Amino acid sequence: MAGGIAPVRSAPPSQAAIDEAALVARGRYLVQISGCNDCHTPGYLSNNGHVPESEWLKGDAFAWSGPWGTTYASNLRLFFHNMDESSWLQHARRFEARPPMPWFNVRAMNDDDLRAIYHYARALGPAGEPAPVALPPGTEAPVPGMVMRLP
Repeated sequence: MAGGIAPVRSAPPSQAAIDEAALVARGRYLVQISGCNDCHTPGYLSNNGHVPESEWLKGDAFAWSGPWGTTYASNLRLFFHNMDESSWLQHARRFEARPPMPWFNVRAMNDDDLRAIYHYARALGPAGEPAPVALPPGTEAPVPGMVMRLP
């Protein structure tokens, strides 16, 4: 201790902070391997996943059209920002969506995975704009988009 000044030591992270960091890391992993970014992050597929993480999950205006009408990938960062964890778990258990969203995969996730995705999306913070509103069947979708014909 030179000159009577003690070194500054930061307190170790709390268990809550460690638990939160683990949840966020697991959520990031799940978002990446579950295909969430494929639709909910503009340019993710066409750039082979090379999109800055700061742009992840902002939704997309790319139109997915078919017999169900036209759907758009929602902005999950805004969606989760306005929802508490308990509400998300309840929502995920009864969630149904129009194609191409694989809503049945969300329902199949266990609560730990759903909680992790929630914490990750919340950690990214709110950003971007809401996705366009879905269009009913028979309404012409704006471009760009994809028309899907079901057998």
